[in-house]
Amino acid sequence: MATVAAVIASTHHPFYYRASTSAGDDRPPFADEWVAKIGAFRETLTRARPDVLVMVGSDHFHQLWLDNMPQFLVGKAPFYDGNFYNEEREFGLPRMFLPGHEELSGYLLREGMDAGFDLAFSNELRIDHSITCPLITLRPEADLPIVPIYTNIFAPPMPQPWRFVELGRVIRQLVESWPSDQRVAIIGTGHLSLELGGPRQFGPHGPDPEFDRKAVGWIASGDVEAALAEVSLDSLWEPGNATHGFMDFMLMMGAAGANVKADYTDSLDLFHTMEAYFTWYPDRAEAP
Repeated sequence: MATVAAVIASTHHPFYYRASTSAGDDRPPFADEWVAKIGAFRETLTRARPDVLVMVGSDHFHQLWLDNMPQFLVGKAPFYDGNFYNEEREFGLPRMFLPGHEELSGYLLREGMDAGFDLAFSNELRIDHSITCPLITLRPEADLPIVPIYTNIFAPPMPQPWRFVELGRVIRQLVESWPSDQRVAIIGTGHLSLELGGPRQFGPHGPDPEFDRKAVGWIASGDVEAALAEVSLDSLWEPGNATHGFMDFMLMMGAAGANVKADYTDSLDLFHTMEAYFTWYPDRAEAP
C-alpha cells in the first residue's frame, strides 16, 4: 500500500514569488523574513521524500464559475498548465507545466464513490495559484507528479464545513489503501481571515486577528471539534468576505487526524493577512 509521507497545510499568497525574487528598492522590507520562513517550511516536505503530491486548492473563478462550480473536483490529466494571464500580470507568477498522476487520480475517483463522495473530474483542468504557489514555496523544481483536487469555497451553495473535514479523512484513507509503493504527500492551501475587494482588505493586521489566533490554534493542535463548534457557512463571513477558504484548512485537519498536533507550525503577520504553515508526519519517526 502507498504511504502518506506528510500532510501539509499553508496559505498561498500570490505575491510571495515576486517578493522573493525582487532586489534593491523593489524588495519589500518583510521579504527576507518571509523567504527564511518558507525555506524552513520547504524542508519539511523535502524530509518526507514524496514521490507524488496530492494538492488541494480552489479555483479563483479562472476556469470554474458561478454557473458551473462542482463542490469537489479531481483533476485527471497527464499534464497541467499552471497560472492564468491575470496571475502573470498582477502577481508576476511564471507559467508552469506540471506532470499529473492519472493512476492515482483514477483511484481516488473510483474509490471515492464508495466512500461517500461523488467526486467530479476534469481531463482539461488548468490550475491557478492555489496549486502553483504551494509548489513554488514547497517544491520549486515542480518535478513531482501531482493530483489536483479543487474544492468549492466561493460559489453558493457551498458544502458545509464538516464535509471538508470528512473529505480530508477520506483522501487520507484512500491514499493509504492505494495499491502502490509510492510515498504521497497531501498538501492543501486555504485562508485565514481574508477580505478581497472590501474595506478591510488592507487593514494593519488582517481583517480579524482574533479569528486568526483561534484558527492557528485549532490547526496546530488538530482540534477539529473546536473548529466545527465555532465555524459555519454563516459565521465565516464575519472575519472577512473570503474567509471560507478556511474550510480547506479544515479539510487538511481531517487528513491529519483529529487531535493530532502538527509537528511543524509557523506563521507570518504581513500587513494585510496572516500567513501560516503546518506539517504533520504520520510516521512520527520522520518528524524533525
